[in-house]
Amino acid sequence: MDNSQVIKYLQDKDIHKIKFAFADIDGILRGKVIHRKKFVDGLQDGYGFCDVTFGWDSNDALYDEVAVTGWQSGFPDKACRIDLNTFRTVPWEDHIPFFLADFSRHDGTSLAVCPRSLLKRIIQQCDSMGFHAEFAQEFEWFNFKETSHSLQEKGFTGLQPLTSGMFGYSILRPSQNSAFFYDLFNLCEQFNIQIEGLHTETGPGVYEAAILHNGILEAADKAVLFKSAVKEIASRHGIVASFMAKWNTDLPGCSGHIHQSLWTKDKERNLFYDADNQESVSELLKQYIAGQLYCLPYILPMYAPTVNSYKRLVEGAWAPTTVSWGFDNRTVALRVLNPSEKYTRLETRVPGADTNPYLAMAAALASGLYGIRNKLLLDIPATTGNAYKEQEKERLPADLYSATQSMMASPVAKDLFGEEFTDHFTRTRLSEWNHFVKHVSTWELKRYLEII
Repeated sequence: MDNSQVIKYLQDKDIHKIKFAFADIDGILRGKVIHRKKFVDGLQDGYGFCDVTFGWDSNDALYDEVAVTGWQSGFPDKACRIDLNTFRTVPWEDHIPFFLADFSRHDGTSLAVCPRSLLKRIIQQCDSMGFHAEFAQEFEWFNFKETSHSLQEKGFTGLQPLTSGMFGYSILRPSQNSAFFYDLFNLCEQFNIQIEGLHTETGPGVYEAAILHNGILEAADKAVLFKSAVKEIASRHGIVASFMAKWNTDLPGCSGHIHQSLWTKDKERNLFYDADNQESVSELLKQYIAGQLYCLPYILPMYAPTVNSYKRLVEGAWAPTTVSWGFDNRTVALRVLNPSEKYTRLETRVPGADTNPYLAMAAALASGLYGIRNKLLLDIPATTGNAYKEQEKERLPADLYSATQSMMASPVAKDLFGEEFTDHFTRTRLSEWNHFVKHVSTWELKRYLEII
């Protein structure tokens, strides 16, 4: 859809307000509703948006010593442009027109720290190498019979799950909340997010959804929008939906696995498949896997961006802990699925539901392309059993601080994402860690207050 088509649509429908949003460094949508006149006036050159949105965290606290914004610069506006290709209407908000945006300019330049702009730069590299990247993300999340107010009143404790017990792949549980369950499926479809499958996972009130695959930019857009859509739809049913990686010590965490494949530009041939090769996987796929494995320890915060992310990455929790790969193995970091040419793909199992899809997909594609460019050998044997028991495998960093230090110290991240983005992103992760280490937790009070 071009400018004239959009303007005609708004005029014909007599629409006077438009909603647009972009993802911040944590993947949280920030945006506003604007008048049609302002929307039309900014179609060519964009809109000014305060750059503090890349200088504060998920709770609007300023990050420590980031260069891109701050008191030192006075928090000026930066150029934000709407992508007309993202046009859709919001079915649960009277079909208000909605667009996604990023911090880029008409001449092709962009703000280095904008997640969507970063992914677009990685896609350009992929295109220049002659590949079309096909991606999809799947999410697990917990649903609670709560509201934003009740969460605060309860101090985020004693929460009531949507359903009780451990009942993965249940037919009964969704039927007990069918209005919500089918609203998720149907309203997301109307919002141009096609859900491939929706079901319960093991745990009280847990759902899992896989989004149908698309070209990588559209896939990331839909993943970002899916998380926000689920929260908005859930709220209308008196439900809080949480994409936190691990909210309860005794329950499984929430994944955000990424499925990916490289195709010819015409999308006619899956380049990860080779019928004449062992296991029907191509040398290109092996190089792609080798690249992801090599880069993984140095870019882990792109997949595990919060302090809580690492509570999920523990043994026996259906999440990887090692630099490993295997065929249809759910204990490894990289799972190869190769049933046929159409469906041969790589599943990167490290990301949790708390990821920023733009950054997680950028990390997956950039590190895979790194392996192809450098013709890396896949010299790590495929895991055929339980990867948790393979003591010889390299262990992933165990917390956000260690992972961020590795990312800062290695030249890999700067090579993949650029120095400006890497510096900003790692500073935001250290800031997140600093907030955490200053906090006195309930666990500490229960353990030490009386006894120690």
